[in-house]
Amino acid sequence: MEQIEVDGLRIAYERAGSGPAVVLLHGYVGDALTTWRPQLDGLSDAFTVVAWDAPGAGSSSDPPEDFGLDGYAACLTGFLDRLGLEPACVVGLSLGGILALALQRRRASPALVLASAYAGWKGSLPPDQAEQRLRQALTLADGTPEAFVEALLPTMFAATMPQETVDAFRDSLLAFHPRGFRAMARASAEDVRDVLPRIDTPTLLIHGDQDVRAPRAVADVLHAAIPGSRLVVLPGVGHVCNLEAPDAFNAAVREFLAASAP
Repeated sequence: MEQIEVDGLRIAYERAGSGPAVVLLHGYVGDALTTWRPQLDGLSDAFTVVAWDAPGAGSSSDPPEDFGLDGYAACLTGFLDRLGLEPACVVGLSLGGILALALQRRRASPALVLASAYAGWKGSLPPDQAEQRLRQALTLADGTPEAFVEALLPTMFAATMPQETVDAFRDSLLAFHPRGFRAMARASAEDVRDVLPRIDTPTLLIHGDQDVRAPRAVADVLHAAIPGSRLVVLPGVGHVCNLEAPDAFNAAVREFLAASAP
């Protein structure tokens, strides 16, 4: 992986291909390479594909625990500027989708892909569920890596996955940063519903119909709230939809970007 420094934080990232920039933002578990390998491989024939390890994940530094979505969005803005990736289409999974929405407050992307996304937990889930999810995350951050994996890995996939894919994702969970995970969980819990009606960027929503973390109703509300957005539902697929159905995911992204991005 390559590394740069942004506002005092070490940011690790993977880069592949050439062409228009597509930036991939992983969820609040996992890391860039484990989450996005099928996209780094599958889209790099036509795009410069860059996947970062968010602050607090993978090989990147841990941010302050009160970093918040604004801190993540500022760091992402600096990351894009340092690498000269503007304009960049942004693809966000789960927390990455929340961060992609928060980024719109600072600058509009030429195209936006939100996969298994929320308007923040507090913006998309009932209040008791959002609070329970944050409590669970903070509790897991203080526990063992094994307990972390046992609680979260079963919620990530719906279909039977290749064992090597599951093992790699499990290893990325085992390597979680307690402090960084708390920062990402607190950022995930924020509410970004105010952004949705103001988005004037072409937006694609991709959702697995077996997602237990961001149920279908969450995608439907986002779709209704984002003007002109398109929703693609992948059958038999869970939360980490880009790993469960990489060919269908890549085809949807490629078609959308060909039609939407400059």
